[in-house]
Amino acid sequence: MYLPKSNIGDAMTLQDELFAKIKVLSDKVWDRRADEPLVREWLANFSNESFGDIDQQKLHALYLLSRYMYFGGMQLREMLKVLFRDLYKYPIIAKYRQENANTTDLLRINEAFEQSLKQTLFLGVGNPSESGCHLLYYFRQENGLPKQRFIHSHEIFERKTIKTTRLLWSILTNRSDRYAGTISLRNPNIDRYVFIDDFCGSGHQADSYSRTIVEDIKSFHPSCEVSYFVLCGTAAGMKSVRSSTKFDRVESVFELDDSFKCFSDCSRYFPTHNTTGAITKQFAKSMCEEYGVSLFDNALGYNDGQLLLSFTHNTPDNTLPIFWADEHKDSPWTPMFKRYPKSYA
Repeated sequence: MYLPKSNIGDAMTLQDELFAKIKVLSDKVWDRRADEPLVREWLANFSNESFGDIDQQKLHALYLLSRYMYFGGMQLREMLKVLFRDLYKYPIIAKYRQENANTTDLLRINEAFEQSLKQTLFLGVGNPSESGCHLLYYFRQENGLPKQRFIHSHEIFERKTIKTTRLLWSILTNRSDRYAGTISLRNPNIDRYVFIDDFCGSGHQADSYSRTIVEDIKSFHPSCEVSYFVLCGTAAGMKSVRSSTKFDRVESVFELDDSFKCFSDCSRYFPTHNTTGAITKQFAKSMCEEYGVSLFDNALGYNDGQLLLSFTHNTPDNTLPIFWADEHKDSPWTPMFKRYPKSYA
């Protein structure tokens, strides 16, 4: 697949425009994570002549990069403010006002909110080394919250041990332990648990949390509100969490509908009014599949994600692997936005 001769000049101009746009994005939004030397090193990955014209491959790679969403440190902190304000604080205030004749008494409203806050605990999704817990530090800072409002998930419950004789306990449980235990909520006065994460792709992790933690919370405290708030979530993933888990509220600051899937029929990255002819969705998709199949189990990202998305601390595997992979079956692959995968060893 080669560029039509009539478009060669346009393609060269477009390449310059794309480099200029990427430079602005890198300098102003992306924490300088995409300087020109790195971009050119990444472009060197696209060197498979058997697939087609190398210059055309690089032009399409540049085009995709110019449409990339990268949430840097400043954007991340702003999103954490929005999460607290719009998803947590405002609904509490709105409910209080509704139950109190739409009062505008700021003193009463603030007192009611502060009391609700004292009965809330915020938690990260995942273990302490994962991104959900990592975000809590900045979440606390940006919203001026006391550290007492944050716990690890293992601190939700309390085990009370009852000493028994080895013989009786062995008969009852077929084990040789000398201690039996009962589980309860460590703090029964907590009325809200808010689980926070950076990204919801398929919703599998939230589903696991619901089965292992949320359902236990609800069994002890049925009226307790348990929420799952994320910075970004795919529409499909959020829908799955809402329909298949015990979370009372499932919300995201930024929800990604199918238009954010790079090669979907409604993709925002390949508008129908494109008139240059130099960039086509068909070629871009074929190229990503050609390289992606050697980079990751899913050529277009986990669960066919097809995303163009990174955070300053990591890149979801739902993003196109050509951007984050660092291994290739035939040769090294230079990532544009490195991903730090979870190791379960």
